[in-house]
Amino acid sequence: MASKPVKGRVVVGMSGGVDSSVTAWMLKQQGYEVVGLFMKNWEDDDDSEYCSTRQDLLDAVSVADLIGVEIEAVNFATEYKDRVFADFLREYSAGRTPNPDVLCNAEIKFKAFLDHAMALGAERIATGHYARVRQVAEGPAAGRYELLRALDASKDQSYFLHRLNQAQLSRTLFPLGEIPKTEVRRIAAQIGLPNAAKKDSTGICFIGERPFREFLSRYLPTKPGPMLTDDGREVGRHVGLSFYTLGQRKGLGIGGVKGRQQADGTADAWYVARKDLANNTLYVVQGHDHPWLLQSSLRAEDASWVAGVAPEPGRYGAKTRYRQQDAPCELRLEGEGEGGFSLNFPQAQWAVTPGQSAVLYDGDVCLGGGIIHHAA
Repeated sequence: MASKPVKGRVVVGMSGGVDSSVTAWMLKQQGYEVVGLFMKNWEDDDDSEYCSTRQDLLDAVSVADLIGVEIEAVNFATEYKDRVFADFLREYSAGRTPNPDVLCNAEIKFKAFLDHAMALGAERIATGHYARVRQVAEGPAAGRYELLRALDASKDQSYFLHRLNQAQLSRTLFPLGEIPKTEVRRIAAQIGLPNAAKKDSTGICFIGERPFREFLSRYLPTKPGPMLTDDGREVGRHVGLSFYTLGQRKGLGIGGVKGRQQADGTADAWYVARKDLANNTLYVVQGHDHPWLLQSSLRAEDASWVAGVAPEPGRYGAKTRYRQQDAPCELRLEGEGEGGFSLNFPQAQWAVTPGQSAVLYDGDVCLGGGIIHHAA
C-alpha cells in the first residue's frame, strides 16, 4: 500500500499544551511531514512552582512519541531576554503597561522560531494559535496575505498576532483557526493524547500565575509616593508607579477608605485612573464609570500593518485590550501611517492604557495596530 503523499515539511511549535499537540496531529493527518519544536524562552526560575517548563517539555515529547513525529528542543532564552523582556522592563519603568505576548509573537515565535525552522528545511511553520490566514485571490490586493479572526470568537488570538508581516504569514499555518476549542478537546481525548485534559496556560511563562508585584520588584526598584483622589485628597501611599496599571481595582490597599456611596450604602470601588510620573503621584477614583476612566480618543505609535501599508483613513473596529468587543472608531494616520495614528471613538472607551496595543479590524480581517502612547 502506497504511503500518503507528503505535502512538505512543517515545523510545529509544540508547547506541551493541548492546542499545539492537536495542531501537530491535524497536520500529520493532512499529509505534511511534521517536526515538533519545543521552545525554551525563560531560564531565571523555570523550576519554580509558577513556571512549568520541565513538565511542558515532557508532555510535548510524550505527544510527539504518540503521534509519531520527531521533536527537538531549542533554547531562545537569550533572544527572549534581549528582544522581549528588556523591552518589558523599559516600558514598566516608564510607567506604561506593555503586552509582552504581542512582542514575543513578533520577535520569537515568528522570527527566531521561523528562522530556526527554515534552517531545518521547513517550508512552513505552524502554531496552536486561534487565528486564520487567507491569501487574497483577486483584485488589486491579489496575492496578499490576510490575518483573520478565528471562527471560535471566544478563543480568537489575532489581537496578539497583529504585528505579523507578509513574509511571516506566507509561511504560517493556523489549523485551529477553523475549529472551536471544544472540538480540539474532543480530538485530543479521542486520539488519547496524554495532555488531553491539561489546563490551558495563562500568560507568559516568566509571570504565569505568580504574584505579579512580587515578581516585578525583583527587577524594578520601589519608589513610594502619594495616592491621591481626583480632588487632591491623599488616601494612601503607592509602592511605585511601575507596579500599577490603569483600571486596576485590586491591590490598592485603600478598600476601607470612605468616599462615594452607592444607593445601598456600600462604598464604590476604587480604581487607578492616572499616573503623574513627574511628581510620582498615583491618582485613584471611585466608580467604574468615573470620567477619568473614560477616553474618547487615543494616539498610537510604532504602527505595524499586516498588509505592509497602512489602511485608508476611515471607520473601522478597534480593540484597546484583548478581551473587549470591537469598538467603532475613526482612523487618522500621522507621518504617512508609518510612525503612528490616532483613533477617535463615538463611544468613550474604558481605561485605555499606554503601552497596550490598539488593534484595528475590518470585519474579520485584522489590519494591524500600534502601541498606545496616550489617550484623552
